[in-house]
Amino acid sequence: SKVKEVKHDGIKSRIRFGLDEAVSIIRKLWVWILVGVGLGAAIHNYVPSAVIQGIVEKGGILAVPIAVLVGVPMYGSCAAIVPIAVVLFEKGVPLGTALAFMMATAALSLPEAVILRRAMKLKLIMIFFGIVALAIIATGFIFNIMQIAI
Repeated sequence: SKVKEVKHDGIKSRIRFGLDEAVSIIRKLWVWILVGVGLGAAIHNYVPSAVIQGIVEKGGILAVPIAVLVGVPMYGSCAAIVPIAVVLFEKGVPLGTALAFMMATAALSLPEAVILRRAMKLKLIMIFFGIVALAIIATGFIFNIMQIAI
């Protein structure tokens, strides 16, 4: 995105600038927000909690790494993923697992890797994905442990 250099001549121009930027951001994200809320609503209303609990329980200790692997091929804005992660958490997915899914979707999307490939060597992209994936998995486990402890 372009960074505008604007001279603000007072509070009115600052408010106008802020509103213009907010409208610009909303125009870029509204579709993703709608998709995320729609998917979240579909999961909330049509997927029983027992199904989600069963999936998480079958994953056991691997639930967090599996959530990361599921999140990587998905492409979406953070604004679209947050409602989905919230619904997963409300349906019984541990907080760390839901966060790991959300972070992997935002930080490790395959379409972004394709774009990065134009500027970076494949080995460097793989190292980046590996380090970030490990950090996300560690974060997921930490949050799951904290949730159990509290």
